[in-house]
Amino acid sequence: MALKATIYKANLQIADIDHGYYADHALTLARHPSETDERMMVRLVALALQAHQLQDLCNGDGTLAFGAGLSDPEDPDASLTDFTGAMRLWIEVGQPEDKPISKACNKADAVVLYAYSHPAEVWWKGIAGKLNRLDKLQVWRIPSEQSQALLPLAQRSMQLQATIQEGALLLSDGQHTVQIEPQRWQ
Repeated sequence: MALKATIYKANLQIADIDHGYYADHALTLARHPSETDERMMVRLVALALQAHQLQDLCNGDGTLAFGAGLSDPEDPDASLTDFTGAMRLWIEVGQPEDKPISKACNKADAVVLYAYSHPAEVWWKGIAGKLNRLDKLQVWRIPSEQSQALLPLAQRSMQLQATIQEGALLLSDGQHTVQIEPQRWQ
């Protein structure tokens, strides 16, 4: 019998000072049985960092949501689609192969990849040459210590505040605060 995804709910208040974006998002995250809390929280961080695109790319008339992620490798970890159904932004998390990222660049106007965990540097050294040719792709690194610090925030029901200023994200649940400073690789 296949194991089912665990459902997490997050009320995320975003204050993106860098982009002038302020909004509340009620989110549902389906955590695949093989997904770690760290990866799930990095997905949430990636969505928070890119949420301003809802206004920037779609003038507020779009859908920003989590995809099937690990349950369906053809689906993004998070995405932004406009009112016509066009994929405006594909958000991916982890260290994927180059072919799925290339396919994502063909399906979406822009692709943003957030690499995390200790093996990310080794992965990047091996794949950077293949991904450099993809002009729709941005690659960001979330330092391992910072992604690990997200673990206390992972709860089945989360009330989170995200403040983005000068490229850094402060994510807090009222008891724990984590600072994320993504580093751009591409």
